[in-house]
Amino acid sequence: MPSGVTMDREQGIFALPVDSEHKATAFPIFSVAKPHMRAFHLSWLQFFSCFVSSFAAAPLLPIIRDNLNLTATSIADAGIAAVSGAVFARLAMGAACDLVGPRVASAWITLLTAPAVYCSSIADSAISFLLVRFITGFALATFISTQFWMTSMFSTPIVGWANGLASGWGDLGGCATQLIMPIVYGLIVRFGVTNFTAWRIAFFIPAILQTVTAYAVMIFGQDTPDGNFRGLQKSGVKHRDKFSKVFFHGIRNYRAWLTALCYGYSFGVVLTMNNIISQFFYDRFDLKLYNAGIIAASFGLTNIFSQPGGGVLSDILGRRFGMRGRLWGWWIFQTLGGVFCILLGRAGSLGASVAMMLLLSIFVQASGSLTLGVVPFVSRRAMGVISGIMGGGGNIGAVLIQVIFFRGSKFSTEMGITYMGMMGIVCTLPIALIYFPQWGGMIQGPKPDYTEQDYYLSEWTEEEQQQGFHKMSMKFAENSKSERSRKIDSIFSPTEIATPTHV
Repeated sequence: MPSGVTMDREQGIFALPVDSEHKATAFPIFSVAKPHMRAFHLSWLQFFSCFVSSFAAAPLLPIIRDNLNLTATSIADAGIAAVSGAVFARLAMGAACDLVGPRVASAWITLLTAPAVYCSSIADSAISFLLVRFITGFALATFISTQFWMTSMFSTPIVGWANGLASGWGDLGGCATQLIMPIVYGLIVRFGVTNFTAWRIAFFIPAILQTVTAYAVMIFGQDTPDGNFRGLQKSGVKHRDKFSKVFFHGIRNYRAWLTALCYGYSFGVVLTMNNIISQFFYDRFDLKLYNAGIIAASFGLTNIFSQPGGGVLSDILGRRFGMRGRLWGWWIFQTLGGVFCILLGRAGSLGASVAMMLLLSIFVQASGSLTLGVVPFVSRRAMGVISGIMGGGGNIGAVLIQVIFFRGSKFSTEMGITYMGMMGIVCTLPIALIYFPQWGGMIQGPKPDYTEQDYYLSEWTEEEQQQGFHKMSMKFAENSKSERSRKIDSIFSPTEIATPTHV
């Protein structure tokens, strides 16, 4: 039986075994048990719908560009706008999750951006097309609420698996939109609608999907195993934290900025490829729109196993080697992703290009989940802000990559992909600088006699501790002892560390 599982009162309340924070220690993937598995399915479905909406224009660009007379520069600008909008939205989403909970925060951003998806159908110029893609991109902030929600619902030994699966299935929206939009467009044309009208009608499909999932989250979702934030705060069970203190503890943690820098490459490549890959194969190998869409869809299709696999690998490495194992796995996979990106840019045939694209997709998306296996441990008090900084880094990475390598005619698309891979290898090096004093880092081991309680207690002042605000952090500290490597755990076991008297 997993450590920390309760078998008395809590087992009667929850359908799944839980730890001391009531987080599930099991993950029956096909279950819809409330609240843990229901939150999982609602979160990935909502993120999936937002991904479909944000990149719905990409597979139809050859038609849209002819209708709106878009230049290569205006197409690139619209692609940049689609991912840049979420930069600040993700930072705000992180803070919102800390303060009002993932359910309300994610549902509202989804509902507020849905009108922009509907308005895509009336875009009549390069400027209006850019604006609707910019606003629609805000919905990608639901990635942060997804990660926050999974970390709130699932225990530390399986949090990498939960995060990887939720983000991976959500990212499948990038694959689905490459298939759905050309099919919907083709069906509308068959009914006798002109090409330039058909693409506009097609946008109603992602808009409706996004709206429906937002309402589903609000009606059927629950923030934590014990209830929603608002009810828990009113009853006094949960401390109503101050934004300034949560934000302060988030931005002062240097690990957050390093994860943002490194994640800026992995997720940056994913977003960039979703914008360029269909048009890349369409133009370079003179393919039909539908065939180019199928190849582009296969880039996202690997999310079925790549991101969940990365999450599982992170948890396995964590159980065997502790946090140091998670960091080493992250570095290796993301570096290999950069290598395959370089090879994709240099491939000269259709077959080789498709093979390198698939390998790039597998490794770069698995490395994203390996990132998510580390992020939940950076902070307990400012978990949402940390996730927002990391997620914002992914969008900033996508913006920089597209501005530097794919905007204008400075580089060909294949050379841009090659340089993107080189950039990725360099951006992965800072993982070696991430260090947890209680667990160590890639190079250096942990500090002697430094415990998980010491690390997470440092986020609370003496006055806050006296009022008992830190108690949930201490439960998290106890459960996160699973991040010790077996060697360290044999030196001082959890039972040998006295629980602080103030808990």
